[in-house]
Amino acid sequence: MSELQHTTRNMHANRTEKAAQLGVPSLVWRAGQQRRLDMILQAAGARIRGTVLENGCGVGLYVAHLTPHAGRLIGLEYDFQQAKMAHSRGTRVVQAAGERLPFPDDSFDVILSHEVIEHVQDDRQTVSEMVRTLRRGGRLVLFCPNRGYPFETHGVYWRGKYRFGNIPLVNWLPNPIRNRLAPHVRVYTRSGLARLFAGLPVRFVTRTVIFGAYDNIIHRFPAAGTLLRNILQGLEKTPLRGFGLSHFWVVEKV
Repeated sequence: MSELQHTTRNMHANRTEKAAQLGVPSLVWRAGQQRRLDMILQAAGARIRGTVLENGCGVGLYVAHLTPHAGRLIGLEYDFQQAKMAHSRGTRVVQAAGERLPFPDDSFDVILSHEVIEHVQDDRQTVSEMVRTLRRGGRLVLFCPNRGYPFETHGVYWRGKYRFGNIPLVNWLPNPIRNRLAPHVRVYTRSGLARLFAGLPVRFVTRTVIFGAYDNIIHRFPAAGTLLRNILQGLEKTPLRGFGLSHFWVVEKV
């Protein structure tokens, strides 16, 4: 192998490892993102016209779409390159870790945490920091992976290599096996997620599970994909929502 090939392979491996640890942010805005934006705005209500933080803003897709609605909006992102891309969208972005938010107590009316806490080093501390920086009556809008979903959407490690993709049944395995295959990302049961808020001054406004929008499938198979979306999102009104993709919680500081 030449030195150039070796360097290229190492660069690819580093990018793959980074994608595994931090997740891959969406670069396009489609029906799934719009649906979640509508849910965020409904959960926030009039608070959205106050001071808003997106904790873990990635490349800034949601901050860009929240900007017309928010009174004052700040994005926070751990990764420098993603923070730089988010800042280029015209939004104030702070580079910092979610476990130590660089803001005083009672700073925000709304905090959005969108598929982020599963990647942080300390999810309990991250939740505690978000509650600390919320104003009384402010709301945290939280999305994170549901353990009941039959696919691990963040890929797995197999024989020392990261395998990207939707891997079936991994999250249904016992913890020691599941966490060996996917040590880079957490998934949450309802009770496990509730434990992150234990002892904190909050009340739960909404605690449910939602399915995805399946935009990729609809792009390839419009009729079949749309039918699948309608069926699965219809299950959100039934006990079968326990098999949904993501927890959607709205938590208010009291």
